[in-house]
This record gives sequence, C-alpha cells and structure tokens, in this order.
Amino acid sequence: MSIASPLVDQFQRRITYLRLSVTDRCDLRCAYCMPERMTFLPRKEVLTLDELHELSLGFIARGVTKLRLTGGEPLVRRDMVELVRALGRKLGDGLEELTLTTNGTRLAEFAEDLFAAGVRRINVSLDTLDRATFHRLSRRDSLPQVLEGLAAAKAAGLRVKLNTVALKGVNEGEIPQIIAWAHGQGFETTLIEVMPLGDVEEDRFDHYLPLSVVRDDLESRWTLRPSTHRSGGPARYFDVAETGGRLGLITPLTQNFCEGCNRIRVTATGQLYACLGGNEQVDLRAALRSEDPQAALDAALDTAMRIKPERHHFAIDKRGAAPALARHMSMTGG
Repeated sequence: MSIASPLVDQFQRRITYLRLSVTDRCDLRCAYCMPERMTFLPRKEVLTLDELHELSLGFIARGVTKLRLTGGEPLVRRDMVELVRALGRKLGDGLEELTLTTNGTRLAEFAEDLFAAGVRRINVSLDTLDRATFHRLSRRDSLPQVLEGLAAAKAAGLRVKLNTVALKGVNEGEIPQIIAWAHGQGFETTLIEVMPLGDVEEDRFDHYLPLSVVRDDLESRWTLRPSTHRSGGPARYFDVAETGGRLGLITPLTQNFCEGCNRIRVTATGQLYACLGGNEQVDLRAALRSEDPQAALDAALDTAMRIKPERHHFAIDKRGAAPALARHMSMTGG
C-alpha cells in the first residue's frame, strides 16, 4: 500500500496510532471516570458506521498502522462488530493491528466474533477482583459478567491485557493480588495513574496514587526487570520474575512520556483531539460531510499535525482543584 503523506507533527513525531471512539455511552459508571447521572450525547451527533469506516480508511491511507476502538464502552454499540469486520479487511493492507479497549461486561457475547474479524489482542479495564469494591467503584454489580467475559476472550484465543487504575484507599492493597491473578491466567497487566479529566462526585486528590509508590511496594515483594517489550502505547514494561508475567506502568503525572507520542484520538462525534491532555481539536465530522470529503479530511489531518502540542500538563496536587479538562475520558475515548 502506498502512503501518500505520512502524519508527522511539528515536533517530528510520526503518528501511527489512532484511538477511535465509537460511542460515549457506557454500561458502567466508574466513580473516577464519570458521575452517576451522566449526560450522554444525542445519537444523531454520533458518527454513523459508514462514517467511522471512511474516517478509519482515511487515517490508514496517511500511515496509521494501529487502530484501537474505544468508547465509552464500544461493545454497547449495536453495529460495533460490523465495523470490526469491515476494518479487519484492511489488516495486511496498511493496517497492522486492530484492537479495542472494553470493560468486559459484554465480552462473553462478542469474543469469538472479534477474533473471527481479525482482532488478536484486547485491553480490559478491571480495577478490582473484589465484588463489593467493584460495585462501589463502577456503581454496578457486574464483576461476574466481566470475569465470564475474560474467560470467553481467553477461550476465543484473544490475548488480554488488564488495565488497572491505581486508587489510593480503594484498590491499593489489592494491586499485587490483581497482578498475580492476571499473570496466572496468562494475561498482561498495566497499572495507570488516575487522570484529572471531567468533574466527578469524588475528589481525585483523595484517590491519586503515584505509581512510583506502587512500584516501590511491588519491588519489595518481587523482582521487576525492565523489559524491551513495546506495545505502541505509552506504557513502560517490566518482567516479574516470580509470576512469569509482564507488567506495564502508564504514568501521565509522575513520569511524562509525551516525547515519544505517536497517538491521536477521535471522539464518537468526529472531533480529533491532538492530545488527551489538551483542547486542540479539529472537526472531522464536518470534513466527512463536506462536498469533497477526501480533500477536506486530508486538510483537517494536516491542521491536526500543526496544532498537536509537545506535551500535556496533568497535575493532581491539591484537594478541591478543578479537573485539567472539563470533558470526561468517556467522551474523548479511553
């Protein structure tokens, strides 16, 4: 496949990774992510299946080789598997990897279809193995469905990575157990620092747990060896000698990783955010619905490369502080 004009930003970073949200809706209400009474987008504002497909093809033509479908919760969208099948046909034809991030509640229903469509690896968000803690965090009693979904994903042949947000006073003491359990299942694990995006009922300052603290605790228990493994995302990886598994750390607050950023995010309404931690955006929906969609999309992507900032400036350093950005993670795409 010929690449007309690769996406390269003003800091000479090659953009090869698209995180595309297919919906802002979710069937959970995780306390650090959104309020219980979340207001979701009107359905008419969300890109159609054909628009999501056309948009993805436009990115692939400009050199994007990895596409992650996100939400909200992507599997709550009824036509989601149709999109995965359509995009799966581009694997080996410009697209090297098609994957998704999910909360796992509907994996039991869709795992086999995802594998058949070309997905080989998925990320599943799971912050606890305790049913009561899960209920408190997500405001839904859905841990049994998530565990069933994980088992189905494993049986279908999907490689699984668990994403766990480290939360002081909530799952802090459980993190070693989560890692050990996941590695015993053959899953990778990645720990993530909580991000200050959108207003929620609880103060993130109370739950912010630097991963430097977590790493110190883990190294008092286990042997962590730096790994050369790279997933194309922001995680730094370690091999855990005692469990035989791999552990990733994503540290947007304590150890900024923006110098190597190769990612952009597009919301379910077609708004391209050049940085998760910034407000720089380009309206791709308007481009798709213009008289000359291809030319307008290319021009919009060129603009995005010019406005992508060098780094974000996340901080959680005092109680009661406003979030870094008003928009929620579920709107941007997780």
